[in-house]
Amino acid sequence: MDMQFDLAQSARRESPAANSCPASARVSACAQCQVRSHAICADLDGAELDALNRTGRRVSLRAGQTVMWEGDDSTIVANVIEGTLKLSTSTGDGREQIVGVVYPSDFIGRPFGARTPHSVTALTDARLCLFPRGAFDGFAREHPQLEHRLLQRTLDDLDRTRAWMLLLGRKTAREKVASFLIDMTRRLDPDGEGVQIDLPLSRQQMADILGLTIETVSRQMTEMKRLGIIELAGRRGVCILDEDRLEAMAEAA
Repeated sequence: MDMQFDLAQSARRESPAANSCPASARVSACAQCQVRSHAICADLDGAELDALNRTGRRVSLRAGQTVMWEGDDSTIVANVIEGTLKLSTSTGDGREQIVGVVYPSDFIGRPFGARTPHSVTALTDARLCLFPRGAFDGFAREHPQLEHRLLQRTLDDLDRTRAWMLLLGRKTAREKVASFLIDMTRRLDPDGEGVQIDLPLSRQQMADILGLTIETVSRQMTEMKRLGIIELAGRRGVCILDEDRLEAMAEAA
């Protein structure tokens, strides 16, 4: 039995227990959610949040746990509350290709769709707001503001995909690594506080997603450290010391 089925069944089994909680407690949990203002449910009022909450529940994932499998029936969707997850697909000979990374406030799953286009696996421990896809689809149809947010997310994802095509097709190795570090640090440190972040991807995973070798990725990051643009701590800790220079490196022609 795969993880997607387990989580979808769990959401349906436990929703009556969630319904036994006072409505004020459920709405309060949403009001205190750290990604509330950026998630697809941001435009819903208290009563609408309560109605949406009755269809799903919060679940926790361990790093390495897969929540959706490529090609399976699309039975669940989710908001990411905490953690980082990867989107991956398999080549004809069984090799994995990472096609995207999702962060807190991102939405995963395929609403209004029959099949899951890629696998979704936790890179770090994560928490999700999980909904059975059918119930979520019905709710979205009745709430245009939620459909609007979904459309907005779809268009944003399309823009990111086009930017990624440019990165993979035209940029040099140095520009690729710099662009990737900028994107990831902004997603993991949205307030721009300049604190150290732990990259959720290994050097090998970074190399795979950028179309480079692990030696090239390591060499580029070591050079950025030598130039005083970033600081490295351990295998995955990174702090951007000079964001302007890193941006210039990412956009260099």
